[in-house]
Amino acid sequence: MRRVVITGLGAITPIGNNVEEFWKGIQEGKCGIDKITAFDTTDYKVKLAAEVKQYNPEKYFDKREIKRLDKFSQYAMIAAREAWKDSGINKEIENMERVGVILGSGIGGIETIEREKQKCIEKGPDRVSPMYIPMGIINMATGNVTIDIGAKGESMAMVTACATGTHCIGESFRMIKHGYQDIILAGGTESSITPLSIAGFSNIKALSKAQDKERASIPFDKERNGFVMGEGAGIIVLEELEHARARGAKIYAEIVGYGATSDSYHITSPAPGGEGGARAMKIAMEEGKVKPEEITYINAHGTSTHLNDSYETQAIKTALGEENAKKVMVSSTKGHTGHLLGAAGGVEAIVCSKAIQEGFVPATINYKVPDEECDLDIVPNEGRRVEVKYAISNSLGFGGHNSSILLKKYER
Repeated sequence: MRRVVITGLGAITPIGNNVEEFWKGIQEGKCGIDKITAFDTTDYKVKLAAEVKQYNPEKYFDKREIKRLDKFSQYAMIAAREAWKDSGINKEIENMERVGVILGSGIGGIETIEREKQKCIEKGPDRVSPMYIPMGIINMATGNVTIDIGAKGESMAMVTACATGTHCIGESFRMIKHGYQDIILAGGTESSITPLSIAGFSNIKALSKAQDKERASIPFDKERNGFVMGEGAGIIVLEELEHARARGAKIYAEIVGYGATSDSYHITSPAPGGEGGARAMKIAMEEGKVKPEEITYINAHGTSTHLNDSYETQAIKTALGEENAKKVMVSSTKGHTGHLLGAAGGVEAIVCSKAIQEGFVPATINYKVPDEECDLDIVPNEGRRVEVKYAISNSLGFGGHNSSILLKKYER
């Protein structure tokens, strides 16, 4: 089996519009949550979200492109361009038929869908944009990135709600490991801070109605009451090790394991005890031939909902054993970024890659009230300088989708 490494990172997030800014925000404990500016929230109980700040599409695209790209595709292209440039791959000499793109989104072009639906009602069907479909469908983030960089290998879009980004990375890892591709851009993108989206998630009682931005997304805190919607994209370049070494690529980390399971329980609630998530972590560790006591850090799904955080705590205890679970550092970076839905796994894979590269474990920020149901070392409020040899990134999605990837500090 071939080894798979990470050689490029790209991100646009609520705390930074590139990887350098984003990681600096993570290290400083920056909170990207604030009042929603995308639309008037007068009639909404939810007032806060984690929006991408100071975003000007004209910095990245010409005016014609902007009119033809929903924001979720724009975010994907921005992150992919950064990751591709960071990797140092030269497409003039690369066999682009061995380069793939696997990206996903939880919701896709909902901003376009809402706008064109309203236009259809108010002005009639003939006024709906001919670009409505290619702007709204989820696979067009993949399609646009593929066209933008010239990739001619396997390209596809995955949709598993909030597990999407991690599933995309995990499936890409398998494709390279088993020889189907040499390089894949993988991750997720999302832009769903819209009137209909916020209303829908609010009415299913998933979103926090907190007014204080520092007490809204509070993973593992006893006063948590829902997640905060975020937006952005996180994309990484995965590459076969010998291919990367042959061109002298820098290597952030190695991916050594991937687990994907189904709860088969409920459309929104995790299975009791987080048994599906526990199985995903176990499968990843088994594939990586890693013992539970070797895990340094877990980037938890940690959404700040009551059931997710308590069940994920139980899942970690089941997967690692009670004793090891007490020793491992577990944090959720959704206090920084909010919940990026389909993009969460991509952004959080970048967090784990940087944690390994720089020896820094991020904090769970804005933590105040301990919860006996979440009694792990959640690295409260202050990050830690410590060598990270193995890190797990967890993502769990509506529908009972669970995914975990296991990253390792690269050793020649």
